Amino acid sequence: MRLGVLDIGSNTGHLLVVDAHRGAAPLPAYSHKEPLRLAEHLEEGEITRSGIKALTKFVADAVVVAEDKGAQDMLGFATSAVRDARNCDAVLDHVADETGVRIAVLPGDDEARLTFLAVRRWFGWSAGRLAVFDIGGGSLEIAGGSDEEPDVAWSIPLGAARLAREYFRDGMPGEKAIRTLRKKIRADIAEDAGHLLRGGPPDMAAATSKTFRSLARICGAAPSTDGPLVDRVVALADLQHWIPRLIDTDPADLAELPGVSPSRIHQIVPGALVAEAVMDIFGLEELQICPWALREGVILERLDQLSDKDAR
Repeated sequence: MRLGVLDIGSNTGHLLVVDAHRGAAPLPAYSHKEPLRLAEHLEEGEITRSGIKALTKFVADAVVVAEDKGAQDMLGFATSAVRDARNCDAVLDHVADETGVRIAVLPGDDEARLTFLAVRRWFGWSAGRLAVFDIGGGSLEIAGGSDEEPDVAWSIPLGAARLAREYFRDGMPGEKAIRTLRKKIRADIAEDAGHLLRGGPPDMAAATSKTFRSLARICGAAPSTDGPLVDRVVALADLQHWIPRLIDTDPADLAELPGVSPSRIHQIVPGALVAEAVMDIFGLEELQICPWALREGVILERLDQLSDKDAR
């Protein structure tokens, strides 16, 4: 069947039209995205009118695109920026009234769980005990386990866009402020790190998301044009080498680095600080980059549900 998957993230609205059926990898047929930056449209805990307008227009446009591409069903979900907004319900009711699409809000632990499912299906059982990390715009998701359902899964409000908005609004902070932010990031991650560490070292540690892909590219990983099957990693030593350089680099020059989108320049340093903290606290020398992430997890779970329904 052909599905339209509408992912409303903290940075980007992304419609992915896929051909999918049980037992096969979801095959992307068409992609449509817009840099909504909802995390930056939060004021006093609420999504602003301009943010609501941009979101509503994107969803309305996505409906037309999905219909034009022959999608039989639409799955819509929102993550941290919408989830955290005090006016979340009112915003999604407005979108539904204007577009006919009811967007579901994913709790943070579900976001971590579904991302884990996607990574497990990508790497398979040979990965053994798996640890998965995803730096989104609004939150960091962590999950681990030996099966398709993780033993542990949780979310921390340490997304790259969130930290950029809170600490980098006026440009690159000074050395003291960077140290304060670094301390906060590590304390927040370490608070619940025992959930994962109690299971022992993972056989494979994997990372998803645009932030990790960008950092891997900066550190020398192959470009996306080489295809998804190319092995890509981000090593802690390389990341620690690059972070001081990223802090000292002019924003215009950051945009020239491989893998860095102009719209995400301000998120590179906070994202790198989170990635470094993850690897350090969990004792990981490198992370394997997985091309599948939350969207694929949502698709795979829907296919599993349809298969179970048909079996009954």
